[in-house]
Amino acid sequence: MKIVIASGKGGVGKSMLASSLAILFARKMKVVACDCDVDAPNLGLWLGITEYEKIEKISTSEKATIQEEKCIKCGKCLEVCRFGAIEGGKKYKVNPFLCEGCGACKLACPVNAIKLETVKNGEIRTVNTSYGFPLVSGKLYPGESGSGKVVEELKRRAEKYEHEVMILDSPAGIGCPVIASIRGVDFALLITEPTPSGFSDLDRIVKVVEHFRIPFAVVINKWNLNPKISNEMKKHYEKEFMGGISYDKKVIEAIVNLKPIIEMDSRVKDEINSLFEKLMEFLKLKD
Repeated sequence: MKIVIASGKGGVGKSMLASSLAILFARKMKVVACDCDVDAPNLGLWLGITEYEKIEKISTSEKATIQEEKCIKCGKCLEVCRFGAIEGGKKYKVNPFLCEGCGACKLACPVNAIKLETVKNGEIRTVNTSYGFPLVSGKLYPGESGSGKVVEELKRRAEKYEHEVMILDSPAGIGCPVIASIRGVDFALLITEPTPSGFSDLDRIVKVVEHFRIPFAVVINKWNLNPKISNEMKKHYEKEFMGGISYDKKVIEAIVNLKPIIEMDSRVKDEINSLFEKLMEFLKLKD
């Protein structure tokens, strides 16, 4: 069973909820957790992790290079590059920070002066948490591309661990790494906040999960900050609504102290426990 925690908007509580559910599932089943937000991984912080046991550099991207001795300075590579990565003039060269490795320049070059070379664009980090399950986390290096491919590699590594449930903490938005996180999962738990942008971005992520025909449920975090919009969301997603989580300063205290909210004395803890029971029942995982 693969469960992704996703949202169309950042900062709405994905990692808080993902870490809590991973801990709760691990009390009953074998779990592996994946932090798929390779641009800003922070699931480990919610689990009190600051160091990883194993860090492995990976290559999921390529960069173009121009062989000066072969280049005839025809400018065809400059014409086809949509990313502005080719610099012309007396000497043609590739700006590696702009190159996406698409290979269009290589195809356009009439003298085969351009090569695509693999680069170390990210890393996979693993650690066994103190809660009885492993965490697999990805990280895209600054200035590199291919976040979606890093997520795919991250999921492949997580599959190697013996598990009954995989919890995936998706990045925010609806872009490539989000699609890579969502593709192939069994259920999506979509978390949002009661703001106009939260409502709008929830609609966008719903369209993505519906495109992949993935069943989903909606959770409203900090629902009590704006009960009016919370009620509108609940009405709009009446069939999919699973519950709400209150705003509580204990959550801030938890992350500051690198402690899971599920271990704090807070009403949020009780609300997440209630969500977990509903989720178990919905997914027919209860005895």
